[in-house]
Amino acid sequence: MADVLTPTTSTGLQLLLTAERLFAVHGIDGVSLRQIAAEAGSSNNSAVRYHFGSKDELLHAILAYRLGDLIQRRALLLQRADPEDLRARIEAHLLPLLELAEAPDSCYVSFVEQLQRSGDETVIADQQDVRRSRAEFAAAMRGFLSDLPEPALTVRIEQAQDLCLHLAAERERAVDRGGTRVPFALYVSTAVDAVTGLLAAPASPETAALIARS
Repeated sequence: MADVLTPTTSTGLQLLLTAERLFAVHGIDGVSLRQIAAEAGSSNNSAVRYHFGSKDELLHAILAYRLGDLIQRRALLLQRADPEDLRARIEAHLLPLLELAEAPDSCYVSFVEQLQRSGDETVIADQQDVRRSRAEFAAAMRGFLSDLPEPALTVRIEQAQDLCLHLAAERERAVDRGGTRVPFALYVSTAVDAVTGLLAAPASPETAALIARS
């Protein structure tokens, strides 16, 4: 993949943030480059192509825009987390997503959720930092959950990573709607509890039977 284009002007940044918001609300296929330019206040219908090239390159740029800070925040939290504590390890992975979701000017988590729903996994897979973060989380969970049989262990880890994304996206949408919502600290704690419970639950007799039959 070619180097990701990062916005170097205020116009480029405005186009990127507008695209992030529109894609988050309407989906990846529901927004045109012309719509993004118009919503960003540009009279040039080709403004997005001028700053980012193709739609695919724009998607890469949006995904990469906040990713560095997110990965760095996870790394710092991991340094403080007890390596023997499953819940602490999950919180270090999930909290940065929830913090980003809480930011009033961000639609990033909902954008990533829409990108995942679009089925275009190549945009996400092309990001080396995303691959590394997912792989590190999966490896850590395997260390904690070695008693779970395969393929249930692999499926459970994938479900947990999806749940982290969806919980953060729901929080982001609640922030965007405004009004009364669950206090942030409580939302974080219950979300971490939910993901921990999903991962730590033993395989049921029904799951064990299905694995044995397969």
